[in-house]
Amino acid sequence: MHDIDDIERRGIPAVMIASTPFEDAAQKQADALGLDIARVFVSHPVQDRTDDEMHEMADLVFLSLIHISE
Repeated sequence: MHDIDDIERRGIPAVMIASTPFEDAAQKQADALGLDIARVFVSHPVQDRTDDEMHEMADLVFLSLIHISE
């Protein structure tokens, strides 16, 4: 989250991407740090996906990422 905040402060649009089980933790951390950063959550798990599955997941959230970054 600190990285996303730093990138945003440099004037570069950024979005945090995490899997759905971490939504609550991300909100709590953002609240504790006083950060209001854009977030997109994808299905879990991420680590064991093939390259093709990762590309498919990216395609599914691409429009959300573009909309949030604008």
